[in-house]
Amino acid sequence: MMKTSARNQLAGTVKSIKNGAVNDEVIVTLKGGQEVCATITCESREALDLKIGDPVFALIKSTSIIVAADTDKVKLSARNCLNGTIRNISRGSVYSLVEIDLGEGVSVIAGITIESTDELQLRPGQNASALFKAGSVILGVPA
Repeated sequence: MMKTSARNQLAGTVKSIKNGAVNDEVIVTLKGGQEVCATITCESREALDLKIGDPVFALIKSTSIIVAADTDKVKLSARNCLNGTIRNISRGSVYSLVEIDLGEGVSVIAGITIESTDELQLRPGQNASALFKAGSVILGVPA
């Protein structure tokens, strides 16, 4: 892993790359099989020299993640929806840090308001989803 201010550093492998005129869509498979979609500029993809099968890190700020419960029958515009179980909730004065266990030793942390934590009645052991836009993902490669 690398040192960054992003709470979420998800290690994975490039599954596919869909080239666009300005941005490319990169699908990253995480340990356990869930996938993260990142949209990055074509220039960034070239600079990283990304190829299918390459190891990468997907970086996502905790405040870019939305926590949802009961998303089975809901259609969303967020490209990424990682499903798991709430492992821990750390409450601060304004924000809660909600850790969602995705399995296989992978977890994601969302920074959401105390009000949202209470309204959703979030608790450890509850099934939950971490939602975030593909544009909120920064990709990095081992140096």
